[in-house]
Amino acid sequence: MVEVKVKARAVGATARVGRHGHPRIVSETGGQLDVVTGASAPGFNPLDLLYSSLAACLVLSARIAASRLGILDKLEDVCVHVTGHKSSGEPARVEVFEATFELLGDFDAQERAEITHMAEEICTVSNTLLTKPVIRIL
Repeated sequence: MVEVKVKARAVGATARVGRHGHPRIVSETGGQLDVVTGASAPGFNPLDLLYSSLAACLVLSARIAASRLGILDKLEDVCVHVTGHKSSGEPARVEVFEATFELLGDFDAQERAEITHMAEEICTVSNTLLTKPVIRIL
């Protein structure tokens, strides 16, 4: 039996904003990102980051799914576009997420469906969004 070693990764992020300017996010590993607030400003706003997290998790999970199914060698590229629909009332929230998969490779319809379905099951972000996680304000 092969032992799988998983490297621990520091997780979390800190956001900071002053009286003026845009928020800056810093990850536990030192990654940095400035957040935009204008409706037409290029860059990422908080909802873009939410959609991005789901999209990134799904593409990585699709690659894992193809590997588990023994068809990774067929995978040329996977692209997932995520968008959503916000509620019209309070509390403000995304009510529906829509994820569109594009799998490039020599897959039949059943393999595409298996990869897509398995990716959603593997993805930590989609699994979290499907539950009501506890948020503790400390």
